[in-house]
Amino acid sequence: MAGVKKLRFALFGCGFWARFQLQGWKELEGVECASVFNRTRSKAEQFARDLGVPTVYDSADELLQREKPDFVDIVTNPSTFSHFVELAAARGIPVICQKPMAPSVAVAERMVKCCQEANVPFYIHENWRWQTPIRQVKDVLTSGEIGAPFRARIRMVSGFPVFRNEPTLCELDNFILTDMGTHILDVARFLFGEAQTLYCQVHRVHPNIRGEDVATVMMLMGGQTTVVCELGYPESPLENDVFPQTLIFVEGENGSAEVGGDYWVRVTTKAGTRARRHPPQRYAWADPDYLIVHSSIVACNANLMQALRGEGRAETTAEDNLNTIILTFAAYESARVGKTIHLTPGVR
Repeated sequence: MAGVKKLRFALFGCGFWARFQLQGWKELEGVECASVFNRTRSKAEQFARDLGVPTVYDSADELLQREKPDFVDIVTNPSTFSHFVELAAARGIPVICQKPMAPSVAVAERMVKCCQEANVPFYIHENWRWQTPIRQVKDVLTSGEIGAPFRARIRMVSGFPVFRNEPTLCELDNFILTDMGTHILDVARFLFGEAQTLYCQVHRVHPNIRGEDVATVMMLMGGQTTVVCELGYPESPLENDVFPQTLIFVEGENGSAEVGGDYWVRVTTKAGTRARRHPPQRYAWADPDYLIVHSSIVACNANLMQALRGEGRAETTAEDNLNTIILTFAAYESARVGKTIHLTPGVR
C-alpha cells in the first residue's frame, strides 16, 4: 500500500484478547497502533514493551486528546464498552468494539444512537463469521446449490477448560449466551437472515460459576429455516470436542452442507458428495488452541479497515450487531418465562 497514509489507532485494554487483537492488526499493511490505554499503567507499559507500542496512557480521555487517533479499538471489560464508545464519539473518532456490545438492548441502542448523532462510524469486532469453513458454507448457500435451506444445526459445545484462561467468566451473571451466544447467533443471522421466533433453555453444569454454561436456542429464521444453536462449556469429555471449531449441518431442498471437525466442509446433492478442508491461515502469534478464532481476527480487521478507509462496506456494523444483541436477550427472556418469543426484525 505504498503511498497510502497509515491509519493510526489506539488500543483500549491489555487483557487476554487484546494481545491477539493487536497481533491481528500487525498482519495488515496501512495501519499501526500508536498508543495503548489501560487503567493500570504498569500493565499497559509491559504490554507496550512486549508488542512495540510507542505510547502508553492510564487516562483514556488524555490519550484521545493528545494522540488524536484515526480510530479506537476497544478490548476492555464489556462493562466499560459504552463509556469508551461514547467518549470516542464525543471527539468524532471512529470506534471498533468487542462483543458483546452491551449488557442490555437499551444500552446497545443508546450506544448506536450516540454514534449516529455524532456521525461517527461504529463497528463491532465480530470475527466468528470470518472463519474459513463458515465463509465456505455461506458461499454454498448463496449459490443455491443445495436449494432453499429448511433446517440447520449450529453447534459450539466443548469440554475445553475456558475458565482457566479467563477466570473472570466465572463471575458473570450471564455467561454462555453473552460470551459464545453472541458469536453463534451472529453466525445464524449471517447464514439464514433474521429470526421471527425464538425459544431457549439454559442450564448451569459447573457448580462454582454464577451464570449459565449451557444453552439451546431454536429459531425460525428468514421465514423458512428452523435453526437450532447448541452452546456449552460443560467441561465434560465429549467424543466430538473440536474446540474452538463450530460444527454446522444445513439441510436444503436439494442437498446438504456440513462443517465437520478438522475444517472439513462437505456438500451433498444428487450428484454425490464433495469434501474439502478449509483450514485457517496459520500465524506464529496465534495460540494453537484458538487457531481458527485467531485467524479470523485478521480477516475481520481487514474488512473493518477497508470500511474505515471508505473503500468498502463493513459487515459487522453496530447497527447490524444490534440485531444479535436483541436475539441474545430474547433468549434470556425465553428461558426465564419458558415461552417462545416473537420477534419483528427491524423494529426496536
